[in-house]
Amino acid sequence: MKKKATNNLEAIAEKIRDFFSTRDTAREEVIRLCREVIRYSANAIRAVHRQDQAGAKQLLGFAHDSLRQISKSVPKEHNDLLYGGIIHDAQKEFAEANITLALVTGDVIPTPEAAGVTYAAYLNGMGEAVGELRRYLLDSLRRDELSRCEELLAIMDDIYSILVTMDFPDAITFGLRRTTDSVRGILEKTRGDLTLVLRQKALEDKLKSK
Repeated sequence: MKKKATNNLEAIAEKIRDFFSTRDTAREEVIRLCREVIRYSANAIRAVHRQDQAGAKQLLGFAHDSLRQISKSVPKEHNDLLYGGIIHDAQKEFAEANITLALVTGDVIPTPEAAGVTYAAYLNGMGEAVGELRRYLLDSLRRDELSRCEELLAIMDDIYSILVTMDFPDAITFGLRRTTDSVRGILEKTRGDLTLVLRQKALEDKLKSK
């Protein structure tokens, strides 16, 4: 009687070991692919700031390929791995890079469905893109491209106007309220910086005209 019970326990344990082994392998692959997505996306944003649009698009293509591989690498019985924080972070970085590139180049902004990311990741990525737009705006100021600066500020304002309406629990939006608060601070600081430069430019032009 005891021997049968022991044999049964070993069979159960072996099944559990197999389950955990498969899960661990899938989890490690998810982490690897997510890191690829994050790295490619970050490098794409750097390319945008270097005004290397072709390079940015190529890097985003690599990131998209890695993102698509994630769901394929996870067995059906471990689908819950697809809803972890690291996947949200990877999707958010990918969305941020895509949105930043589109806004800077004047292209159509990709939808969440086209990017293959969740709505929460998309909105948080959109919020993060505001910080990149500020950086691009400041670079444009140094290049004396003032008209572009006002356009970028207007876009930042539009993004904030959208995010502030997404008043839902953080459990649903993955902390979007915090991202929105950060966007407001970046927007106010950028508006102040641009206003100061425009006033200084107007004063310089006035002095030159005398």
